[in-house]
Amino acid sequence: MSHMINPIRTSRNHSRKAIQGLAVALFAGSVLFGLEAQAASLAKNFTPRGAQTLDHSAFGALLSQFVIPGTDGINRVNYRGLKAARSKLQAYLTRMQAVSVPSLSSKAAKAYWINLYNAKTLDVVVTHYPMKSIRDINLGGGFLTKGPWKKKLLKVGGVDLSLDDVEHSIARATWKDPRLHYGFNCASIGCPNLDTSAYSAKTIDAQLDDAARAFVNHPRGVAASKDGLTVSKLFKWYKADFGNDNQRHAHWQKYATGSLKTNLSSNKTVKAYRYDWSLNEAR
Repeated sequence: MSHMINPIRTSRNHSRKAIQGLAVALFAGSVLFGLEAQAASLAKNFTPRGAQTLDHSAFGALLSQFVIPGTDGINRVNYRGLKAARSKLQAYLTRMQAVSVPSLSSKAAKAYWINLYNAKTLDVVVTHYPMKSIRDINLGGGFLTKGPWKKKLLKVGGVDLSLDDVEHSIARATWKDPRLHYGFNCASIGCPNLDTSAYSAKTIDAQLDDAARAFVNHPRGVAASKDGLTVSKLFKWYKADFGNDNQRHAHWQKYATGSLKTNLSSNKTVKAYRYDWSLNEAR
């Protein structure tokens, strides 16, 4: 016997779904508005106004010891070795969280946030190591979140901060510099390399330029073929930071070298995006 459809019940179901959809949209809108307000507040709270610089040599020593450049152009981390030296990493993090950011110069603050983010990311990974991907670390901290980025893991100037707060609400909001994306490392193969040196106020511009050049010229950054370009999802997720299509392409051309630079002059079509979330682990 065929199942008869009740038009009243169907209408009610449609109405219920419409109300639920509206509720979700309103919730998402309120969350977005709240996040934007929070970002503006954090950026203002941590605006660098001074001339002080910092010594990051302790972190630099750890990076030079445990970050291993690969012959494939990808830097990987000896997490097993770093885990044994975690007390040194935590001592650096403790010292950095006691810093008065407004007393720093602009370049010192930019280096500070990148180093703090990268150091805490390393600390999170070694705490939960081993794993296949940083996304396997589910610390919650937000609505439908995955990974460690939303959890309040740091405290600077009496303010609890997440890794997302550091990268998006503070650094990106303060400097609006697309090169920042080459400095922050998310412990993944698809991410721009974790540098073997700590960032510093004196060298940060050269370091970020070097990091941009290394990533753009690596196949996981920008790869050109006769069919078009295959680029990192980083350039899709943060497209607003790189500008419109022409500006983004000009950014690639600025840092491209050799055959890639030649190919980019006549190849502007992005055919695919990709990203490898595998842990950047040295084996």
